[in-house]
Amino acid sequence: MTASQTEKVNLLGLSLDKLAAFFDSLGEKRFRAVQVLKWIHQSGVDDFEQMTNVSKALRQKLADLAEIRAPKVLEQWDSADGTRKWLIEVAGGNAIETVYIPDGDRGTLCVSSQVGCSLDCSFCATGKQGFNRDLTAAEIIGQVWIACKSFGQLEPKGPRKVTNVVMMGMGEPLLNFDNVVDAMNLMMEDNAYGISKRRVTLSTSGVVPALDRLADVTDVSLAISLHAPNDELRNELVPINKKYPIAMLLDSAKRYIERMPDTHRKMTIEYTLMREVNDRPEHAEQLAELLRDVPVKINLIPFNPFELSDYQRVSNNALRRFQQILLDKGFTVTVRTTRGDDIAAACGQLAGSVNDRTRRSERYRNAERPVRIVG
Repeated sequence: MTASQTEKVNLLGLSLDKLAAFFDSLGEKRFRAVQVLKWIHQSGVDDFEQMTNVSKALRQKLADLAEIRAPKVLEQWDSADGTRKWLIEVAGGNAIETVYIPDGDRGTLCVSSQVGCSLDCSFCATGKQGFNRDLTAAEIIGQVWIACKSFGQLEPKGPRKVTNVVMMGMGEPLLNFDNVVDAMNLMMEDNAYGISKRRVTLSTSGVVPALDRLADVTDVSLAISLHAPNDELRNELVPINKKYPIAMLLDSAKRYIERMPDTHRKMTIEYTLMREVNDRPEHAEQLAELLRDVPVKINLIPFNPFELSDYQRVSNNALRRFQQILLDKGFTVTVRTTRGDDIAAACGQLAGSVNDRTRRSERYRNAERPVRIVG
């Protein structure tokens, strides 16, 4: 079989170790991996001919056997508040969404890990789209590559716009474990993006067996999508809770934090507040008791409405009351400012375009939804 008949290896998603193994397989020195990694992720080069410190013969060999192929941007939206969202085409006729949120000197990129999501949390737009497949490591790190190139970050002396990454876009990252870990390693790799481990965050709804494995391979920051202070309510909002209840999830998260090499590390508890659902004073009291001995900071997120949802945004009074109860108990509590809602880029609103293998999106669209009475 000739090289042209063989599927080329996409080097974009290869970690440094895997890239070194690739050059080993070619009979080349391992230092070539560092050279090529820098060209790809620090200079944004996708043409081997531009890699001027690589011999001409090796450049030709790479062109025959490999490629650097990022996903394609289908559309880009810019919010009035500076938030930017991309609709990105991935294999199989699907599209995912990635969001950049600027905040002073900091810029956070919200990255997707799957096409759709299999968890079907009741308050999340992604879950309503159903599920198609896991993203490859190249498709995950490709979102960072696209964002950095968009802002000129990979040009000589380009501005460092992407300072933080959260695995909090479409999909449950721990259900795509290996590809997510490879991509996060590239985010933190000094010869690639060099982002601090404290600025790369994995957010999970609670896939406990995978969370138990995570500390074996990385020490990124951890966020738990909790959203309820008791199992009865969380079973309704986050169905995976029926399999891995809150106590089991928090025990696993504490074990992860305890294995971090640095001290004083805390996990972030994400709590989306929905009007008359989980925003009452008794919920705040239960949450405080639940987290009394857990090293956490709490991030309150006002619910962002979307089509197919009956939930409503928490009132400002209820939000302040909920926050104050937690502050009085001694917790660090932040409230996430809604950003990019004019381009449907706010938390919980990402949907993309999913060729749904589960037919869940069809069921939601055909269902007669009950009207949730509030007030």
